[in-house]
Amino acid sequence: MRMAWRVLVEARKYWVQLGIGFAGVVIATIAGFYLPWALRSLTQLATEGSSHFAAEALTIGLLLLASTLLQAIGSSLSGYMNHYAALHYVADLRTRLYGKYQQMSLRYFNRSRTGDLTGRVVNDAMEAEIFIAHAIPDFVVNVLTFVGVGILLLTINVKLALISLITIPLLLAITIWQSKRLSPMWRENSRVRGEIAGKVQENMSGIKEIQIFNRQQEEQSNVSRLALKHTKTYLHASLFYETSKPLLAFVTALGTVLVVIVGGRLIGTGEVSIADIIGFIAYLGMFYNPVKSFSGLMEMAGKAGAGLKRVFDVLEEVEDVPEKRHAITLPRIQGRIVFQDVSFAYQDGLTVLEKLNLTIEPGRTVALVGTTGVGKTTLASLVNRFYDPQVGSIQLDDIDIRDVTLASLRDNISMVLQDTFLFDGSVYDNIAYGWKGAAQEDVVAAAKAAKAHDFIALMEQGYHTIIGERGVRLSGGQKQRLSIARAILRNAPILILDEATSALDTKTEHEIQEALDEISKDRTTLVIAHRLSTIRHADQIVVLEGTGVAETGTHDELIRLGGIYARLYATQAS
Repeated sequence: MRMAWRVLVEARKYWVQLGIGFAGVVIATIAGFYLPWALRSLTQLATEGSSHFAAEALTIGLLLLASTLLQAIGSSLSGYMNHYAALHYVADLRTRLYGKYQQMSLRYFNRSRTGDLTGRVVNDAMEAEIFIAHAIPDFVVNVLTFVGVGILLLTINVKLALISLITIPLLLAITIWQSKRLSPMWRENSRVRGEIAGKVQENMSGIKEIQIFNRQQEEQSNVSRLALKHTKTYLHASLFYETSKPLLAFVTALGTVLVVIVGGRLIGTGEVSIADIIGFIAYLGMFYNPVKSFSGLMEMAGKAGAGLKRVFDVLEEVEDVPEKRHAITLPRIQGRIVFQDVSFAYQDGLTVLEKLNLTIEPGRTVALVGTTGVGKTTLASLVNRFYDPQVGSIQLDDIDIRDVTLASLRDNISMVLQDTFLFDGSVYDNIAYGWKGAAQEDVVAAAKAAKAHDFIALMEQGYHTIIGERGVRLSGGQKQRLSIARAILRNAPILILDEATSALDTKTEHEIQEALDEISKDRTTLVIAHRLSTIRHADQIVVLEGTGVAETGTHDELIRLGGIYARLYATQAS
């Protein structure tokens, strides 16, 4: 009920449609009350006789026709309007959930499975449709039917009506017991369903590795195991529900038996007529239906609630890289970067940086060097606020990056990653992704600067060639050149190159390095490189070791120093 109330409150922009749908439900339900009454009236005419039998029977038939039409109109109206509100709310919920993902830091995604996150948007959010279009309207129908039919039963015969209430507490106790047992079962079912989505997504992303190492059978077995696990959790819940249904049916039948026994005696004493008994028993089925269907309603709501809880859990997740409420918009900066007493750990006890101090002056090219795992990429990620340091601050042009909007911060930074990501679109769209208002000549100029124009021109449709998901139709070097072109087009004052030329051959690397050197002249450039030959001309080389800066200087200065950098350079040169 709490989940249903939350959904209703959040769907308040669709209350007009829900109100019309509610009216349709009420009309259809009340119109449905007439059929047993018509049977009672017709039986009364037949048993007691009437001089106007044909006319009165015609009137009953016409009223029944009118009630049937009202039922049809009300049901159609409620069905459409409730689904209209439900599906629009689902679209809003999916948009909110995706927007929440956009706000989360990389730390959140590092601990989550992509398939599971996708499943919450695609599958779990859709459970809101069950609440709005089915569970809540059904609940209204059940309450209205129980109360309305109860009043009609009292109207026919008070004694029989009270007898029919004897089994109600037992029916309610059984349905509440069912609900409490089923809710955790459906939550587990939703969790396992998310686990399947995560595994399938992971395998689709790593299909090349699976085929290279001939692990198809093992991965199929893993998916089969999860699928069977999902089947078992679903069947476990279904088994409990189906085996407890006969208990409800027995208790319902018991109430009807009591009414028949007592009603038979009342007919014998003349306290009720045959017409009253027929009408009463017809209404009795309607009276018990809401209580019996409450179990199915709770099962439906339990499944929907389990899925929606996974959605709301994400929406309620506290952002670990929050944007201040009144964050300022960072203008185009000069590019001075200052790390002041920065300490950072991805998880407790695994410190990557500790009290690191580093100043990078505007327009300078600074290379970060060191063995794997010393924090080179971490420093670049901290500048972008993909993470926040646990201690210390990072400033751009003397402004703490935590005081500015994330959008304006990242508008000042271009980044080329070692792991290049391209979207399933055209070459043009992927380059233009770096700048919203890019003109065609700007895109072509960026491609030329990245040494990508020549191979693009040879493609069947040139810049309009579709490259497939993650650029699957391109070579590694081609993908990396498009990524570089995208960063060049952005034209930001800070350029971060994280192994930007690692997938290129030596000749192309040399050509692109010249282009990168050219575009780096008027901006602050942070270069992360394992090939030390590519950063010999950097204005400053920062050598990281342990959890901080071990050496700093130009290439020549560090060679003369004969320390860590000199040893690394000698190793690569040999």
